[in-house]
Amino acid sequence: MDAYLLAYGADWLNLLLRWLHLITGIAWIGASFYFVWLDNSLRPPQPGSDLEKKGVAGELWAVHGGGFYNPQKYMVAPPQLPEKLHWFKWEAYWTWLSGFSLLSIAYYCNASVMMIDRSVADIAPWQAVGIGIGTLVAGWLVYDTLCKLPLGRRDGWLGIVMYVFIVAVAYALSKWLSGRAAYIHVAR
Repeated sequence: MDAYLLAYGADWLNLLLRWLHLITGIAWIGASFYFVWLDNSLRPPQPGSDLEKKGVAGELWAVHGGGFYNPQKYMVAPPQLPEKLHWFKWEAYWTWLSGFSLLSIAYYCNASVMMIDRSVADIAPWQAVGIGIGTLVAGWLVYDTLCKLPLGRRDGWLGIVMYVFIVAVAYALSKWLSGRAAYIHVAR
């Protein structure tokens, strides 16, 4: 009976995490699209205007729901920030946290089923989990290091190097893990 309740609870947790991940992902992507649109729509202030003197790089007038909005972009933080500053970070944090939690529940807790393909490699579940987590950590370290090098200031070359790195990681993981586990770890 306890095993049944545990499996039933795990299924509900999996479902709730999937919905949380989907909803926060939509919020994160939506906010990202909005700011890309906003950056592309900003107009520089008139030369000599008060906005230019305040350090405003661009502004926009918009209307939504009957209200008028006037967002302004500063290239450098102004000398005085307001006490209440909205920071668009929680969408990304919750998407990552819910995704990693879902990965843990769906893959790491069921590694023998979800991560191992005996026709690919005969490894133990703890090894598969170690490869998965190690891939996530190593991927972040490689990307972070490359971005801090002079290469990080050359977007085109960085993109090419990262593409080659991702293809190599995908190939290597396909030799150790099941196809599904390999590609979910590359996509993370």
